[in-house]
Amino acid sequence: MKKSSLVAMILGFLALVFFALGMCMTMVTEFYAFIPGIIMGCIGLILAIVTIMVWRKMENKTPITFDKRTVLVFLLAAIGILTLGVGMCMVLLWGKSIVGVIVGIIGIAILLGLIPVIKGIKD
Repeated sequence: MKKSSLVAMILGFLALVFFALGMCMTMVTEFYAFIPGIIMGCIGLILAIVTIMVWRKMENKTPITFDKRTVLVFLLAAIGILTLGVGMCMVLLWGKSIVGVIVGIIGIAILLGLIPVIKGIKD
């Protein structure tokens, strides 16, 4: 395993743990930790961005350029992830199983739609 992959794996793991715990803290009302959950989630997002920057630097890749296509991909990914998350919350927390499953499937479809946007369609 390359050193850059190990560093990216460790930083990515930490980012996902902070983000997941933060989102759980905000969504589960029994924790009474909405504001600390938002802070932990933001720390997780910042760590994820740092992970990408560190990995690209260690692999000697060029920094990500933010053109219209990149912004569109990030927007679609965020919408898909949030839609899938809302569907999961509807099923697990709010007891709306059928509607939650439908919303979750819509989120998965949006995320699957990212593949042709990123890779393109070729013969």
